[in-house]
Amino acid sequence: MIIVTGAAGFIGSCMVAKLNSMGFCELILVDDFSNKEKNKNLANKEYKEQIEREVFFEWTKGKETQIQFILHIGARTDTAESNKAVFDKLNLNYSKDIWQLCVSHDIPLIYASSAATYGLGELGYNDDEKQAPYLKPLNPYGISKNEFDIWALLQETKPFFWAGFKFFNVYGPNEYHKGRMASVIFHAYNQLQKDKYINLFKSHNPEYKDGGQMRDFIYVKDVCDVLYWFMINRKNSGIYNLGTGHAETFEQLALSTISSTHIGGEIHYIDTPEDIREKYQYYTCANMSKMRNIGYDNLFYSLQKGIEDYVQNYLTTGKHL
Repeated sequence: MIIVTGAAGFIGSCMVAKLNSMGFCELILVDDFSNKEKNKNLANKEYKEQIEREVFFEWTKGKETQIQFILHIGARTDTAESNKAVFDKLNLNYSKDIWQLCVSHDIPLIYASSAATYGLGELGYNDDEKQAPYLKPLNPYGISKNEFDIWALLQETKPFFWAGFKFFNVYGPNEYHKGRMASVIFHAYNQLQKDKYINLFKSHNPEYKDGGQMRDFIYVKDVCDVLYWFMINRKNSGIYNLGTGHAETFEQLALSTISSTHIGGEIHYIDTPEDIREKYQYYTCANMSKMRNIGYDNLFYSLQKGIEDYVQNYLTTGKHL
């Protein structure tokens, strides 16, 4: 059986759909299942059992030899959360316990890190593991992810295969429940439906025009394809970037969203709030050479094609992946 943590969430539920599509149905889904809206992500999915995250480790006792793989996608992802204790419990210590379970019972492991570990990108966006101790995340969420990366790299005993992935700006179906933490595309689409325009932040950096701020946006279907490839290959352990390797402007994102809806609309520019202005990222882009060099050669969705698929096949219908 395969364990998926965070299984009712955005990326976790999409990964369950990917596994189902490849014939894997003996899945154990681990999460906090108290959110009814989030649980809609699991409709029509095939799995063996749901386990509440608080009792997961107790549940595993006596079943360890049956576990073929753990995909640890679950995490507290609220970048506005300021309580470090929350991140210590859910992102750092819970992940350490997952790691130790995998070490003790020879279970291969994939876990979710984050591009938030890079902070403002002072050292670039290269997944060189030697840089981890020198990165400067901007918030407790990013700090917790980087602390676990550093801890994992320092362990003398590691799972026989393990891989951590620094997700960049992921968007796509099954993020309906995420509220303000949903992708810019999700919010742009909903604002366009309501107001017939999309608000973007003005630039407060003379090197970028309004709407010229750039991000590496990656479609969730591509994320799942990468995780599945590593799960099947089970070699080249380490920490990897997971973006497209191409940065796109917010203006292009907004124009692609407008064109995908076929209802028209325009872009409005508003001031970046002062409380985030000093730490606002104007550019992120994953260096993907490390993954490419070990043989992952699948093409990623372009931003335009990804938004088109997301808008026309999911957002307009409310469909889940």
